[in-house]
Amino acid sequence: MKFKDAIEILRPINDIMGSLTVIIGILNTRTGIGFERIIINIILGVLTYFFIAGSSMVINDIYDIEIDKINRPERPIPRGAITLSQAKYLFAGTLVLGITISFIHSIIFNLLFLNVIIAIFFGFMGWVYAKWGKRSGFFGNIIVSFSFSIGLVYGAILNSSLIPIYIYFFFFNSFFLLLSREVIKGCEDIEGDKTLGVNTLAIKIGLKQTPYFSMTFAFLAILFFILAAFTNILNRIAFSISMVFGILVVFYAAILMINKNLDKKDFSKISLLLKVGAFLGLIAVILASI
Repeated sequence: MKFKDAIEILRPINDIMGSLTVIIGILNTRTGIGFERIIINIILGVLTYFFIAGSSMVINDIYDIEIDKINRPERPIPRGAITLSQAKYLFAGTLVLGITISFIHSIIFNLLFLNVIIAIFFGFMGWVYAKWGKRSGFFGNIIVSFSFSIGLVYGAILNSSLIPIYIYFFFFNSFFLLLSREVIKGCEDIEGDKTLGVNTLAIKIGLKQTPYFSMTFAFLAILFFILAAFTNILNRIAFSISMVFGILVVFYAAILMINKNLDKKDFSKISLLLKVGAFLGLIAVILASI
């Protein structure tokens, strides 16, 4: 197994993007925390998330090996760059490394191992998703949304066991927005999912009813974002102004879901809008910590 192949299967770009949630959680709860501790929290927190998220990518490819031989033959395992045995060792190694870093982190700052519990649960969810969640449809959507958003809570708990309520609002905003997009993506990919035996909401209840679920989740995401503006965020003004742009994009996407005659092109457009809304929301949450 070559180093570049190991890096490829870990999908570092995805891991780094998810790691941003840890940084956001840390920065938004930095009041009263020394600069040195903040830097250490960011480094160790990001490394923990990165390796555990990377292990989830590997275990996903292990369970998807037969599907990837057909749909993603260029990936490391199906093309023979990494054997199944090597992939299993890589999965175990990165998972243990991530949890070990969280354990060391807890000892350094006496975190009572609360961060370790979250780290272990995060890793467990990655395995559950690969083994059962991905093909279960909606349950898998929930795991994906949770796994990305949990970094906000993880980052906050590194500063204090008393997590401010706006962090929970950020978490639920992220969770419901990602869930909304995952559900609508199920509508977009319905034909391929039928072939692969993935039981998405779109397959279970149809293309006419599923968008209403996605729309509901989108509105819940907006609600929690607005609620956050009424809490003691570090920079309420910057957040309140910047969050409007993300809310407008997500609101527009939700309104488009009302149409009962949506096709694949429409679902792709809505999915993109939700992605843009999530990105704008991420910027707003970053500005909230400045």
